[in-house]
Amino acid sequence: QVQLVESGGGLVQPGGSLTLSCVASGRVYNINTMGWYRQAPGRERELVAVVTSGGTTNYADSVKGRFTISRDSAKNTMYLQMKNLKPEDTAVYYCKAGVVVNVEGVGRDHWGKGTPVTVSS
Repeated sequence: QVQLVESGGGLVQPGGSLTLSCVASGRVYNINTMGWYRQAPGRERELVAVVTSGGTTNYADSVKGRFTISRDSAKNTMYLQMKNLKPEDTAVYYCKAGVVVNVEGVGRDHWGKGTPVTVSS
């Protein structure tokens, strides 16, 4: 069993900052690419940022220069630092990780249940 648990969401004013965390636990041998996705009310889930096991990052254009994704592989943890938040960043933020469960490389993508972020004055 593998679990991904997000934390750090909440209510913040426009221009404010939040840092999200995602921790993988359970039967984790290794983790490949990890990513943050978000889904706003009435909209489809969209990619926010991803980070590979080697540290390569990629961001949605809408968050470039404001959000920073990082990971601590020793702790099976991923972070999303969000600065200069805007009302349009309001969404439920989900963690996704490609988890490998054994030395043979068996694994699949897992999702967390999400943490809500509301940007409002």
